[in-house]
Amino acid sequence: MNLEAIKSIYKAEMHRMRRTLLQSVISPVITTSLYFIVFGTAIGSRIQTVDGVQYGAFITPGLIMLTLLTQCIANGSIGIYFPKFTGTIYEILSAPVAMTEIVIAYVGAAASKGLIIGLIILATASFFVDIRIAHPFMMLLFLVLTAITFSLAGFIIGIWAKNFEQLNIVPMLVVPPLTFLGGSFYSIDMLPPFWQAVSHLNPVLYLVSGFRWSFYEIADVNPLVSLGMIALFLAICLSVTAWMFRTGYRLRN
Repeated sequence: MNLEAIKSIYKAEMHRMRRTLLQSVISPVITTSLYFIVFGTAIGSRIQTVDGVQYGAFITPGLIMLTLLTQCIANGSIGIYFPKFTGTIYEILSAPVAMTEIVIAYVGAAASKGLIIGLIILATASFFVDIRIAHPFMMLLFLVLTAITFSLAGFIIGIWAKNFEQLNIVPMLVVPPLTFLGGSFYSIDMLPPFWQAVSHLNPVLYLVSGFRWSFYEIADVNPLVSLGMIALFLAICLSVTAWMFRTGYRLRN
């Protein structure tokens, strides 16, 4: 394992976060604060509690997951896309650096950025609502696994994308609707039976539900099923990444 190569790529990616602090950190925190103000005040005045939890506190795990998914996919995709765009990817591919080391460095940096922002938002939420974490270890497990999985998904998107338009399709047009419809701001028990069944086809539901369970021990889906879904998606992403490097898909040309 070439630890020096991993360290170099990782540090370069984290340095990019420091250069774009306003966009990378401050903007997501402000956006999440607005969610608390708008949803917590407007909707919270009509829905006092959900399953015995104050509405503002109930939506906190969903807001963290919404930001985490968006940031991890965006950082993971941009991290590998720019070397492709500038042509420096060929220097990395021709260097004595293994595929696993490249993935660990880029995905690790993207996941680290997502985790930092997620924890900052968790701290920010404490200023708006009373938060209790019933299972801190499980909360961190869901947080870390989700960050790694969706950073890897972003990495795949970055390799697949031919231009900036394709790069933004999934983070902007796919992830937000799935997150909004995945129980981030409500319990699917509030929906009619047909839409409850449809909601179970949304993979984000399992992430939000399991993450919320670690806070308040309430969930729309069994937490073990949620962990299984994350593990399944992670395995799929690893398989796709391995295929891309093995075939040189959109890397060698």
